[in-house]
Amino acid sequence: MAHSTINQYLQQVYEAIDGRDGSFCSELLSFKHPHVANPRLQLASPEEKCQQLLEPPYDEMVAAHLRCTYAVSNHDFVEAAFQSHKEENWALPVMFAVTLDLRIFANNAEQQLQKKGKGQPAEMLEKAAEQLMSCFRVCASDNRAGVEDSKKWGMMFLSNQLFKIYFKINKLHLCKPLIRAIDSSNLKNDFSPAQKGHMPTHQLLRKYDLMQFADVTKGVSEGNLLLLNEALNKHETFFIRCGIFLILEKLKIITYRNLFKKVYLLLRTHQLPLASFLVSLQMMQLQDVDLDEVQCILANLIYMGHIKGYISQQHQKLVVSKQNPFPALSSVS
Repeated sequence: MAHSTINQYLQQVYEAIDGRDGSFCSELLSFKHPHVANPRLQLASPEEKCQQLLEPPYDEMVAAHLRCTYAVSNHDFVEAAFQSHKEENWALPVMFAVTLDLRIFANNAEQQLQKKGKGQPAEMLEKAAEQLMSCFRVCASDNRAGVEDSKKWGMMFLSNQLFKIYFKINKLHLCKPLIRAIDSSNLKNDFSPAQKGHMPTHQLLRKYDLMQFADVTKGVSEGNLLLLNEALNKHETFFIRCGIFLILEKLKIITYRNLFKKVYLLLRTHQLPLASFLVSLQMMQLQDVDLDEVQCILANLIYMGHIKGYISQQHQKLVVSKQNPFPALSSVS
C-alpha cells in the first residue's frame, strides 16, 4: 500500500465499498494508515481519477481525503455520504476514521495559528465541531432502520469527539444537548448503570495511555485515601487541564466508604466505635481530623446510601445493619 499507484488505491476503496467492508474502508480513509505516506497518492486535484472509478458520493469523499494527504486539509463530504445509506450503517467505521482525523487536524491547525498569532481563538476547533454536529444530526435522525442497522450507534463516537472539543474550548454547556439526544434515543443506552461500581483495569489504562489514573483507581478501590490524595496531587496539572480535577475529588466519598468497610470487616461487629474510624483516617495522614469530622463523613455516607445504619451519639458508635451494611456501589442511586 505504501507504494501503490492511485488506480490500485482507488480499486481497493471500490472493492471495500462494493463489499460493504466498513472496517477496511475506514482504514483506507484514515490518516493512521500507511498509505498517507505514499507520494503517489498525494494529489492536489484527484477529482477526475476518483470520478472514473467511484460512484457519488464516495468519489468526493475519497478526493477530499487525498487532498488532505496533499495539503493537510479537510472538507465536509461525510454527511452527504451517510445520508445516502437509507437503511444501512455498515459505513459507520468510515465516519469514525474521517471524523477522528478531522478533530486531530483541527487541533493541530489551532495550535499552529496560535503560534503565528493568526485567527480567532478556538476558530478551527469550532469549525470542526460544526462538521461533527452535521454528522451527529444525521445519525440522531435515523428512524428508518431497525436498531441493529441504525446509524444512531454512531452518536456515541461523535459525542466523544465533540466532548473533547468542547472541553478544549471550555464550552461544557454544549455537552448537554448531546447527552439529552443519546438519552432520548431508543438504543440500549444504560452505559452508566452498566459500568457503575467497576474500575478500569490497569491494562485498559495502559492501552489508552491514561496511567495518570492508575493510582487513583487503586486508591479508591482499596480505600487508600493516602494513595488517592498523592495521585491527585502528583497529576493535578493533568487533571486540571482535562477539566476533571473537581470531579475526581468527589471520589473521596467512595474511598471513605471502602476504608470504613475495611474497619467493619476487621472488627466483625455491627456496633463500631467512632474512634476506630478516627484511627483509620489518622493512618491515612489526614491532618487535624477529629470525631466531629468522622461523624460528618459517616452521616454523609449514610445519607447517600453507602452505609446502612445510624450514629449512636450516646454510645459514640456507628450501628450498622446486620444484612448488607455496605451496599454495592452499583445498587446505590
